[in-house]
Amino acid sequence: MGGFLYRGLRMMLAKAAGSYTETAIDDEIVVMSLASGDFFSLTGSARAIWLRIDGTNDRDRLVADLAAEYGLAAETIGADVDEFIAQLRGAGLLAPA
Repeated sequence: MGGFLYRGLRMMLAKAAGSYTETAIDDEIVVMSLASGDFFSLTGSARAIWLRIDGTNDRDRLVADLAAEYGLAAETIGADVDEFIAQLRGAGLLAPA
């Protein structure tokens, strides 16, 4: 599984250094894949997830933090977070395991 670094038994999410460039514009983060040239506009919860992918958070911690921030149950947002992480992985923006 790409996008995870192992720390103990937890898999930490990390960005793939050197595979993208990013810039913040107001409440948006624009990420460009250096491999494909594709641009990704991250706002709202996508922005919040991207900012938390720093090599110190695993998927469960990320979901718990977002659930608390948005006042939702972790079970409610878990599948959406997994889908977004899969999209980042597919775009080559997450570090390999």
